[in-house]
Amino acid sequence: MAQASDYRSGKTHRDENFPVASLLFAPEHRAPIVCFYEFVRTADDIADHPTLGEAEKLHALDRLEKSLVGKSDADAEGVALREVLTERGMPTRHAQDLLTAFRMDVTKRRYRDWDDLINYCSYSAMPVGRYVLDVHGESRDTWKSSDAICAVLQIINHIQDCQKDYRSLDRVYIPQDAMEAAGTDVSALDKSKASPQLRDCLHKLAARTEVYLREGDPLPDLIRNTRASLWVSVVQELAQRLVTILQQRDPLSETVHFSKPAFVSIGLVGLMKGGARRLSRRFGHQSA
Repeated sequence: MAQASDYRSGKTHRDENFPVASLLFAPEHRAPIVCFYEFVRTADDIADHPTLGEAEKLHALDRLEKSLVGKSDADAEGVALREVLTERGMPTRHAQDLLTAFRMDVTKRRYRDWDDLINYCSYSAMPVGRYVLDVHGESRDTWKSSDAICAVLQIINHIQDCQKDYRSLDRVYIPQDAMEAAGTDVSALDKSKASPQLRDCLHKLAARTEVYLREGDPLPDLIRNTRASLWVSVVQELAQRLVTILQQRDPLSETVHFSKPAFVSIGLVGLMKGGARRLSRRFGHQSA
């Protein structure tokens, strides 16, 4: 019987658009985050596997979940995360929410409107931020701001990869009503260059995430752990830059991903901004 790891694409946390397993995290926190990432990456690769059928994908995801909750030891990624969660007294909820998103990826090809897309993000993205915060022992008061940032990151990814998702998986996350309002449809995603109508649709979708960026802005100040707070500042800077790019460029024909040097450079800007913000907050409290 194939193991979940047999379906891995070879992608690691170093290939992601954002610093998932950042060295900013303290070792005792980074290890469980890397373990979580390995579980999630495995499930994601199952859902996106190019040759597995729908039933096979769902079966593999179900088996992975059984390893997570202790009903099986078949998949090492589930067992490893289960042990981490047990050791830390953390629930399996976040990982199971993500499995719900991957099952949606297998069975759901289109998204009706913005609310439909945000509902998907509540399973596909928001649990990641919540898990990181839980690992650091942060209050659940941070979840609202974290959810907003995570939704932005997910939608950014959908816009960046809209052509690839359509061509390779027949999966379209761009809301159908947004395309209809712009006078276009999914067939436009298969072109070498976005039509004016599709480009307008994608730019407006990127612009709509600005509201969520603003909702997430307080998060670094709500986080007690300095390293985690700085990590969020880095992510926010990267997200803001990408949202700006996606309001200007065509993801079908232009570069909308950062090069490694740009990623590092922008990340350092975010780190410096986060550090300055942290110092200002500390000295402000002392002088109050």
